[in-house]
This record gives sequence, C-alpha cells and structure tokens, in this order.
Amino acid sequence: MPRFYCPMPLAAGQVLDLPPGAARHVQVLRMQPGHSLELFNHGPGWDWGQQAAPPSGQFSAEITAMGRSQVQVRVLAHQAQEREAARAVYMAVAMPANERMDWLVEKATELGVAAIFPLISGRSVLRLAGERADKKVAHWQAVAISACEQCGGNRVPLLHPVQSLEAFLAAGVQASFAHAPAAPQAMVLSLRDGAGALRAWPGMTGTQPVLVVSGPEGGLTEAEEALALAAHCQPVSLGPRVLRAETAALAALALLL
Repeated sequence: MPRFYCPMPLAAGQVLDLPPGAARHVQVLRMQPGHSLELFNHGPGWDWGQQAAPPSGQFSAEITAMGRSQVQVRVLAHQAQEREAARAVYMAVAMPANERMDWLVEKATELGVAAIFPLISGRSVLRLAGERADKKVAHWQAVAISACEQCGGNRVPLLHPVQSLEAFLAAGVQASFAHAPAAPQAMVLSLRDGAGALRAWPGMTGTQPVLVVSGPEGGLTEAEEALALAAHCQPVSLGPRVLRAETAALAALALLL
C-alpha cells in the first residue's frame, strides 16, 4: 500500500488535504477516490523526542476527493507499528562528492539512522555554503522522506545544516545534543594503527545513543582526527580494507543497528 509522510497532526476521523509533495505522488500513481493509503507524521521536527511528539506508527486513510492538484483524504485507524531501532545512531559525515551523498542519505534512512550532520573537512571535495548549502540540505531531507516512505520507517531522520568539521567538534558532542534525551557515545572511524575494531568497541551493545564521525574521500587529516579525539570520540576501525567514504559510514551504521 502506498505510504506518505504527512507533517501535520493526524487523528482518526479527520478530513484533510495532503501536502503538495504527497498529493503530486498520488496523482502520478493515478489513485482515485476510494483508494487506500497510509500516512505517518513522525518527522524531522521531532528529532529530539519532544514531549508533544505524535504517537509512533502510522494511520490508514482513504482518498475522498481529488482536484487538479489537491488530494483530500479521510484519516482512519492508527496502527501502532514500531519499526525503529532500539537505539538512536547519529551520523556526522564529511560529505562525499557528486550523487554519493544522496545515496548515503537514502541508504542510511533505510537502515534507520536517527539524524545526519553534513560536514566539510580539509579533504572534502564537496564544499557548500549559504543558499547552495540550504538547497542541498532541503534536497537531502526530501531524499530521506522518500526513503522512509519506501522502506516502511515511521520516523524521518533530520538533516542538520552544513557546517565545518572543526565547528562541529569545537562545539562538543554534548552541546550538539543538548536537547536530546541522552547524549550519545561518540566514535570516529579511523585508519590509524592501534584503532580498536568496531565489533569489539564497548558501545556496540546496549541502547545508549551513538554518534559516528566519518571522514571524506582520503579520510580525516591528522589534525582533524586529533580534534575528534579531544572531543571524546573513540577511534574505531572497520578492518584492514580501505572503504569508500560512503561505504564506511554505512557499514558502521549497519553494524551498530
């Protein structure tokens, strides 16, 4: 059954117009009044588990009317289906170039990432600022919404504004998660000798949130890795092979979840 993200309060019995993006998708699918769909509304606005967060799960709904660009639905029963991981895993990634960041956001959402911090580091190929950065973040947020609709997830991860790796680390992990229910354990993916294997990392088990810091093509510089260590990120290794930037981040996420 088609699923759509609907960023508004939902309640059984209400009649509402779908947001423009979902309405266009319904039109493309050639759905008609009487057709059934599913709606969920736990999105980026609730990233830190606010007190007023909507109930987890989704709502069944039925199309009641359609116009040229308008789709009206009646919300039916709530389905309390929890499809999220037992722990929150956040990713702070130095953005890979070209379409690889799109792919990373899509696959991370499918795996169940809680939020993504796009970073610029010394070896980053992709460098964004100002309006261009804002447009890219909006685009990646749309990618995450689409991936969530497809994979059955009921919580859309938040894409944070683009910032430098230095600024992110200088603020400190605690400051970045000041409004979260619990600050995460932090790790940095490292190629240095002596970095412990991720599988043996003490934080692999349990339900405490985790932050994964991952470098760009070419990895973090020595100075950047030193900053990560000073910010209490523990160095971990994914093994002897050198993975692409987007592969490394997703491999860590998959292992943790």
